[in-house]
Amino acid sequence: MTKKTMGIHHITAIVGHPQENIDFYAGVLGLRLVKQTVNFDDPGTYHLYFGNDGGKPGTIITFFPWPDAYKGKIGDGQVGVTSYVVPQGAMGFWEERLQRFNVAFTKMERFGEQYLEFDDPHGLHLEIVERAEGEVNTWTFGGVTPEVAIKGFGGATLLSARPEKTAELLEQVMGLEKVGEEGDFVRYRSTADIGNIIDLKLTPVGRGEMGVGTVHHIAWRAKDDEDQLDWQKYVAAHSYGVTPVQDRNYFNAIYFREHGEILFEIATDPPGFAHDESLETMGEELKLPKQYEAHRETIENILLPITVRELEEG
Repeated sequence: MTKKTMGIHHITAIVGHPQENIDFYAGVLGLRLVKQTVNFDDPGTYHLYFGNDGGKPGTIITFFPWPDAYKGKIGDGQVGVTSYVVPQGAMGFWEERLQRFNVAFTKMERFGEQYLEFDDPHGLHLEIVERAEGEVNTWTFGGVTPEVAIKGFGGATLLSARPEKTAELLEQVMGLEKVGEEGDFVRYRSTADIGNIIDLKLTPVGRGEMGVGTVHHIAWRAKDDEDQLDWQKYVAAHSYGVTPVQDRNYFNAIYFREHGEILFEIATDPPGFAHDESLETMGEELKLPKQYEAHRETIENILLPITVRELEEG
């Protein structure tokens, strides 16, 4: 049996103050806050999800905001850069927008594509690239319209403590296709039209340290629960220690750490984010897992107030 993941389901990172996080990803980048809930293991901490209008797999970045946590270090065993894809012809808009909001960026080229590279307020490395692939994001917010809006993930750059082992995993287990090498990077492609490009750095850069401004894990897509169980057996058969299925309310998840020390998750596409609130109202209210609903008042008193708001430039 051979399997192929469709690509990235979501990426989860650790950041600082939740309002700063919302202001940047909604206010500056124009993404939709599709869910505000809490960390299943730490209900006094938000778990915030941002994505396209429908919160579809391949568009979702999620955050654990810890305002007083220590600063992390981006390095081996992590996603080094999260890439966002925008429609062709939109790059000029994003250059001007980042300038207006005082977000410093640099331009670079990789594999024949032009990128804008920049950091979020808490140190996460991000980039924007134009591609024709991927459906238009119909969400409009703060001056970001569907013609230029982020469609979802372009992909990610992986930093590995053992790049040769990570490369082996991406091709032989995850089923990605190697499509090129350039300098210190090798590029892989999945079968989806979004969240489909993975660039692996071939030289270790030094061990990363988990904390604010770092990616906690990258999640790959399973089409449903049956497919995920197949993945669980498949990954275990390749001698990776994989967890039991974890119910994350909006998807089911299994986890394993690959030999380059990056934490991988495989998450189901269903049920998605609209099953406990409507598609139209997603993200407007705090949603709690059933086990915490009885403690709602206590949790709400602990969590910092947040709001999605349009920002003034500069």
